[in-house]
Amino acid sequence: MGPVVAQAGISTREAEVLSLLGEHLSNAEIGARLFISVRTVETHVSSLLRKLGAPDRRALAQLATEWSRAARGGKVASGLPASVTAFVGRERERAALAEAVTAHRQVSAVGPGGVGKTRLALAVAARAAGEFADGVWFVDLVPVTDPAMVGAAVAAAVGIGEHQGRGMDESVIAALADRHALLVLDNCEHVRDGVAPFLERLLAGCPRLTVLATSRARLMVPFERVHPIPPLSLTGDGESDAVALFLDRAAAVGWPVAPEQRDQAAEICRGLDGVALAIELAAARLPTLGLDGLAATLSDQLRLLSGGARAADRHQSVRAMLDWSHDLLEPADRTLLRRIACFVAPFTVDAAVGVAGFAPLEPAEVVDGLARLTEHSLLAAVPSVGGTRYRTLETIRQYGVEQLSGADELGEVRSRHLRWCSTTATELTRDPAPGAGAWRARFDAAADDLRAALGWAAAEPDHRPDACGLALALASLAFTRNLIGEAQQRYEQAASLAADADVAATALRSAAAVAGCRMRGDDMYRLFRAAADTARGARDSAHAAGDAAHAAGDAARGTRDTAGAARDLATAAATTYRFSGTFTQPPPPGEAAALLIEARELAGDEPAAQAAIALAECGVLTDSPQLAVPQAIAHAERAVDLAHRTGDPLAESAALDALTAAQCWAGDTFATAATTRRRVELLASAPATPASAHERVNALSEAAETCIGVGDIEGARRWGEQLRDLPLLAERGDFATSRLLVADALAGNVDDVLAGSRRFLDAWERSGSLHAPTLAMAAAAVAMVHALRGDDESRDQWLAIVDELGVAQEHKAGHSAVFDAIVLLHHGQAGQALARMVGEPEELDEWSVWVWRHWHLALRAEAAALAGSPEARDYLAAARKTVAGNPIADALLERAEALLDDDQPRTLAAAAAFEAAGCRYQWARTLVVAGGDHATTGATVLADLGLAPMATPHT
Repeated sequence: MGPVVAQAGISTREAEVLSLLGEHLSNAEIGARLFISVRTVETHVSSLLRKLGAPDRRALAQLATEWSRAARGGKVASGLPASVTAFVGRERERAALAEAVTAHRQVSAVGPGGVGKTRLALAVAARAAGEFADGVWFVDLVPVTDPAMVGAAVAAAVGIGEHQGRGMDESVIAALADRHALLVLDNCEHVRDGVAPFLERLLAGCPRLTVLATSRARLMVPFERVHPIPPLSLTGDGESDAVALFLDRAAAVGWPVAPEQRDQAAEICRGLDGVALAIELAAARLPTLGLDGLAATLSDQLRLLSGGARAADRHQSVRAMLDWSHDLLEPADRTLLRRIACFVAPFTVDAAVGVAGFAPLEPAEVVDGLARLTEHSLLAAVPSVGGTRYRTLETIRQYGVEQLSGADELGEVRSRHLRWCSTTATELTRDPAPGAGAWRARFDAAADDLRAALGWAAAEPDHRPDACGLALALASLAFTRNLIGEAQQRYEQAASLAADADVAATALRSAAAVAGCRMRGDDMYRLFRAAADTARGARDSAHAAGDAAHAAGDAARGTRDTAGAARDLATAAATTYRFSGTFTQPPPPGEAAALLIEARELAGDEPAAQAAIALAECGVLTDSPQLAVPQAIAHAERAVDLAHRTGDPLAESAALDALTAAQCWAGDTFATAATTRRRVELLASAPATPASAHERVNALSEAAETCIGVGDIEGARRWGEQLRDLPLLAERGDFATSRLLVADALAGNVDDVLAGSRRFLDAWERSGSLHAPTLAMAAAAVAMVHALRGDDESRDQWLAIVDELGVAQEHKAGHSAVFDAIVLLHHGQAGQALARMVGEPEELDEWSVWVWRHWHLALRAEAAALAGSPEARDYLAAARKTVAGNPIADALLERAEALLDDDQPRTLAAAAAFEAAGCRYQWARTLVVAGGDHATTGATVLADLGLAPMATPHT
């Protein structure tokens, strides 16, 4: 790709971004791959759009693919569609619209179909690009058939993924909140009900964003400045714009108009009322009709259709032009044109054959027909990764749908399109490499048609079963594509369409799992309860939870699955404990216990139901003040045993999570770490589903934390890296990097901490700086690293972030004391470090100290030794009983005792232990305290790490 990129004048980093766009990665995924912030990626993408003249991200991805193939010696077509032509005329309108865009936050370019709104908007956007620091984005809304998907279309064009805990619209608003950019929304009229509310929220939340919309009707939103787009001028001092366009397009098809014929060309343009689309279509017919034939035929058609020489409504001229072009086609081509109108996105030859190739049109005629329609400018050929695709202009597509209705073929073609979409969706779900670059390209190319087919089928009673199947497939595909908000929506839609209770309940459970992946505990709780109502046929349950539950209950009436309902009720109860931090509004006290009672009544002897009840009991019983630690562990072990008997790894993982909580409560750090590792290993072979993804995120997070607790830095980094690299967390860089930041901070990987902290902060700010107590430990670790570097200003900033994350004081006591002690010891303030560590871990909240128990005991002993405390040896002895087997804590104690005994060989042995454990900071620190030449080596290592020099210990 290099030589082509160099000729285009783009930088090396932009070339890297362009290459990854060719793999259909999101901005967050590109940022993670290149170790740069999402904001930086967005800047590069905007620059590439300007420099390469591409209308959107898909065009950039196509360029990357074509150039990559060119670099390998392949013969490829231009990255941009060959049908792109020069912009002609409209200087006055272009200047006026540009002025409006500069002066107003939302401008709507309004005019009839075919008048040239899109071309004018693109010309204005290209000229204005330099005035917007963050660039220009173009969003084509033609393929969008569901008004609720407007925000998703904007996200796809801009490269924004959905943030966990937020819907797609909210994610877009958060991502663009401080962007100074121009957003061009093209063809808004058919989804005005979705565009209007989205724009109102977008403009309110993004004060530096300007929107230029094209539409056939005003959008009726605040901030809107309506700018009417007239037809091309028919008169002028020189050549009119309409004639200039006609002459340009005539020359392009190899039929230049002689000077003496320009009056005749002007008459044709007047007959077409200066409508750009009509003029382009007319010029395309010159090679077959010539100027005289064109004028004669057009005149006849206009009189026939409008009843006069002029149409009062200029849009009628476009219809006349389309009718005229349609009538000139051979019957087979007319049939093909109307049948392919069902496609809302560019389609392949095979797709056209599958949908349009039925009597009286033979499949073999489709291929030739597509070529002829392209020659007549009724289709545009679009290069793509998988070969040539054909795109129908929206005006022509709508015209074709009308023709389908008139030919009484609409139902048949829609049905065939639905079958094609269902087959395509099935093939995508069976792809051996789901989520890979080629797969993403295939899904992106088909997604809009899948959504359109689903929208039609869902409204047709005879096709509800097909719609249900397609909704389930689209839900699965959307989840794989990391469109998790849509995945939840489609699962709930499938439940509402299902005629079978089992199908509906299963869909609702999947929706609940996706909600868990989005960190939306309220939705999880609602959906599991809805699944329970559906499973037992409780159409009018007093606890019906949401529209999806009611619809699913109606669809599934007459069937009962009491054991399934018991599992769902118990799972809903367990959710309130396992994922309490993801609820915006926790259920009322006692409600989980009531659900558990109801589940017991329904469960019978079914093993999976009994296992789910045992898991829920682990949470409900913790509220009992009489429950002792041994009882809690016994309950959790029983839940694990029952879950293991079911053979369901996800049920066993959930039960192991309960056992982890009980072991943590008991203070058994080693057992807690072993259980979390067991969870990760168990889930490694689990099939990829929303439920397994949810469990895996939770398991990896806990495994990384508990590895820290037992001194396994390399294990913590390994699990942390796996968590960071999960596609599900691509847009949640704060959570994804949080565990790795802690491991790297303790290891002394300063550069990695600084790079990861930028991604953490960027993602957290884009999420709206939400309260997220589980992230406080990572922010505190970053603050510790800045303190070790001697950067107190940055440390204070990160400690302020810790407070903003909303963690309770008692919950941060464990990590806060450890990090403070490490910093104080580095600066020689042993007495103050000891003061921070006074007290026993058992006196702290078990959730705050569960990872830090060993660190607390070992650092307290070292601080006492360095401070000359008479209790130092007692602290050493007490710590050894608990931490034995923890390589880092053992080394900390060895170093402390060696310092008390002035035993340099033993100190050096501790240094070697730290090095073996992957803890470079403590290794270098130990060399410094060992003295002599070793101190020089240690000081050099600390400097290489980017840390401030250590101070001499003092009390």
